[in-house]
Amino acid sequence: PSSPLKTMTVTPEESSNAVTPISANARRVLGVLVEKAKTTPDNYPLTAAALISGCNQKSNRSPQMKLDEDDVLLALDELRDVGAAREIQGSGRVTKYRHAAYEWLDLDNPQAAVMTELLLRGPQTVGELRTRASRMYALRDLEAAKSVVQSLVSRDLVEAITPAGRGQVFAHKLYPPQERQYLEARVEKQTAAKSAVVAPEQKNVIDQLIARLDAVTERIDDLEERLKLLES
Repeated sequence: PSSPLKTMTVTPEESSNAVTPISANARRVLGVLVEKAKTTPDNYPLTAAALISGCNQKSNRSPQMKLDEDDVLLALDELRDVGAAREIQGSGRVTKYRHAAYEWLDLDNPQAAVMTELLLRGPQTVGELRTRASRMYALRDLEAAKSVVQSLVSRDLVEAITPAGRGQVFAHKLYPPQERQYLEARVEKQTAAKSAVVAPEQKNVIDQLIARLDAVTERIDDLEERLKLLES
């Protein structure tokens, strides 16, 4: 049976406690559900097969993924557990899935468009978010996009991960702690690479941290695959 939809209203003061980090697969599935609801409403809600296709498509995605049915179904279980998605019975008794992102994170339409792009493509500048989110909600200019991003920052759903100024990059705050540390290391390395004067020692430390995090991530992926085999 389907898990009940959990509806919550999040105030700015409570938002930091309300955000539940979710896995990379769950973030991709949630992003696809919101995106398709906006861009292809005639084909929404989505079957598991449609979700697999949407998660693995080449356009509007970063990084590229190769999720299978088990990956998607596990991600849907995770999303239902936190109240971000629900299962419904479609025509012909085909199971379909809907998102509950608006209720889960208490989003309006422009905020949902920006959050969806962050879920699907990762950290971006305000200019990138304005261009890409406009396929779901038209943001009239850069100031309008900045206003939406700042509203999400004030709700503790989004944060700046590079210093203020031209090209400042923003990310959502649904990353689990380990991924968040990995993200910071990646961004720091990219920032250091653009700097005219960077000590070799700093680059070495960053490279070592990323290598260690890559190794940990690979080990976790391996353990998750083994767990799937044991549960099957």
